[in-house]
Amino acid sequence: MFTTEPARLPSRPGGPRREAGDRPPGTAGAAVPAGRTLTDWFRHGLALDGGAEALRVGSTAVDYTRLDAAARALAGTVVAAVPGGRPRRVGLLASRTVTAYAGLLAAQFAGAAVVPLHPGFPADRTARMITAAGLDALIVDERGAAVLPELAGVLDGVPVVGEPGGEPLEQPLPTTPDDIAYILFTSGSTGTPKGVPVLHRNVDAYLRFVHGRYGFHSGDVFSQTFDLTFDLAMFDLFTGWGSGGTVVSVPPTAYASLERFVAEQGITVWFSAPSLVSLLRRRPRGLPAGSMPSLRWSLFCGEPLLAHDAREWGAAAPGSVVENLYGPTELTISCSVHRWDPVTSPSSCVNDVVSIGRLHPGMRALLHEPTEDGDGELCVTGDQMFPGYLDPADDEGRFLEHGGERWYRTGDLVRRLPGDAFAYLGRRDHQVKIHGVRVELAEVEWALRRVEGVKEAVAVAVDGELTAFLLGERRPQAALAEDLAAFLPRALVPRRFVQVEEFPLNANRKIDRKALTARAAAADR
Repeated sequence: MFTTEPARLPSRPGGPRREAGDRPPGTAGAAVPAGRTLTDWFRHGLALDGGAEALRVGSTAVDYTRLDAAARALAGTVVAAVPGGRPRRVGLLASRTVTAYAGLLAAQFAGAAVVPLHPGFPADRTARMITAAGLDALIVDERGAAVLPELAGVLDGVPVVGEPGGEPLEQPLPTTPDDIAYILFTSGSTGTPKGVPVLHRNVDAYLRFVHGRYGFHSGDVFSQTFDLTFDLAMFDLFTGWGSGGTVVSVPPTAYASLERFVAEQGITVWFSAPSLVSLLRRRPRGLPAGSMPSLRWSLFCGEPLLAHDAREWGAAAPGSVVENLYGPTELTISCSVHRWDPVTSPSSCVNDVVSIGRLHPGMRALLHEPTEDGDGELCVTGDQMFPGYLDPADDEGRFLEHGGERWYRTGDLVRRLPGDAFAYLGRRDHQVKIHGVRVELAEVEWALRRVEGVKEAVAVAVDGELTAFLLGERRPQAALAEDLAAFLPRALVPRRFVQVEEFPLNANRKIDRKALTARAAAADR
């Protein structure tokens, strides 16, 4: 679909690159009316400057006009292939290629909800997602096309589009704020994929808040680190495109020399999972102070942000503001935020975990089954809350009816802090009973990080016993257990300590706790 066009750095097509702090009139901070769809957000960036660079993937640079044309061409092919010419749900089986990004927009332009699927996932899992979503069409890139034979049984009658083959749409088909923008799948405790349909009005409420908070503008260059099956990728794309900025796909190979990549690409807005900080720190040269001066915003989400990671990243990107974002997919990307301050923030940390801060405007919280200490399960309602799971049976136990309203139960345990903020304590399913004592795994990990020689730690529970996976200096298990007893009751000291070179990470560079739990269980067999 695209010919390879070397990315022109640091200039951008249509004119010279603006400095990160420069906000030219008409290209930043413009008032955004409520009720926009994802198509509207992209086309706002297109209207600012069609010749500006919308996307970089490797050596390929694509401007807004070309990306819009590619998406309309794919959308036209999808519409022509679907009986009735109006698909409801379009799958996207693709990796982070230019075709994938154009395909995501094409689904929107066709008036459909996009359903991102990962070519690297087990075929059985992907097949279950396709069946649950009820796809009307499927867009694939080269990698997605390669796995189609394994999915033949669930794609009977579903048109598959890899290249444009018909007339492009002159204009995107209309959608409304109450239409579904995307459907993402999460795994429950059983591993069964649960479909999460998110409405355009949910995403619009979110985007209006973050654009207003951060003042994104057309001179900004946004990292894109998350797989498209993860809702945090929607932040990367539609904050970037909604401001007329440039979205840069970050390949896994970039992390070895991330500072050089950030500088060469001129990235100003960084967004990733916090595990990246630990990964960079373990390199021979570590994470040098002042090594990423181009960043003006450094945002983290997807897992707990540790205080020492926030502090170290802030030193490496001294011109940026570090923020901790929190929120499950069901509450649309993120629903609360804390701005890190190296002087005041440590006092609000619990177990070295940075506060998740205050909820966004339009969102409200209550604590379910609070303890005497004021801790409880965080329940949230408001503009960003999704309407319910794709399969209504999955709603059971996930919502709370209170005060005539429906609240989403996040499964996260929190503590109220002054100023309507919250401290994150851990997952309800990470609260385990060991030898009759109930404990948060986050508390065990906090204690492990205080032990001499331990740099990072993850604790998992299998059959009522704890296993600790450690990064750092190799020490005898007896010595580790003895030192840990100074911070934890003896009953909570892990039975086994496993030294590892690195923690397994999933596609979004989050620590893969399921893999570590499986490893601990296998060791007991």
